[in-house]
This record gives sequence, structure tokens and C-alpha cells, in this order.
Amino acid sequence: MNLQSLRIITADIKRLVHFYEKATALSAKWFTEDFAEINTGTCTIAIGSTNTLDFFGGAIAEPASNKSIIIEFCVENVDDHYIRIKEITKDIVQEPVTMPWGNRSLLFRDPDGSLINFFTPVTPEAIEKFS
Repeated sequence: MNLQSLRIITADIKRLVHFYEKATALSAKWFTEDFAEINTGTCTIAIGSTNTLDFFGGAIAEPASNKSIIIEFCVENVDDHYIRIKEITKDIVQEPVTMPWGNRSLLFRDPDGSLINFFTPVTPEAIEKFS
């Protein structure tokens, strides 16, 4: 089994897709005005408007209500990304810090309030784990 994508439902798809394009420095592929994807190479971030919920039978998800999931990206150098992320959001939860498990981590929120973690393995154990 392989995780292929993570889908985010939003009330403002253009705003959220634009944010993720800036945060990841990747371009989204738009399939309709209500659905776009950003492929990271290992996983796809799918972003759908609330209109897409009709295909699943109605109001099965609530935009901007995530309080338990952190979307995580392994990046080359988290400190370099921090400089760029500060330009696109003021909602920095945690500036870059090295965690006890060996990753240097930057935590911030997207416009809908979802937590995003950019991390870089920095200890030999963490580097080996992600190599």
C-alpha cells in the first residue's frame, strides 16, 4: 500500500492553491475550476473546493477545520525555506529548531489554518532514515 495523495477541501480554492504553489515552489495542475493538484514527486497534494463534495454525497468534510493533522515536507535546507515562507505568511508556529528525533523543523499554517511542517534531517540517524 502506498499513500498517493492528500486532499484538502477549501472554501477558497484559488487562494489555497496559490499559497501551496508559493510554499512548495511547485506549479499546480488544474483539472477543473474546483480541483487542482500539486505533485511533489512522492505524493500529490489535491485541493478541492467545497463544490467537489457533491461527488461524495454532500457535506462530508468541513473546510478550515483541521486540528489534528500536520502536512509534512522533507526539504533540502529548512533554514533556506524559512526565509521564503516568512514572505508568504505571518502565521509561523515554530521557527526552525532541531527536534529530539534529529530533524530540523519549521512549522507554519496555510490560509485555512492547517499545520505544515518543513523539515530537514540533520543527525546521522535522521539522515540515514530518509536516504
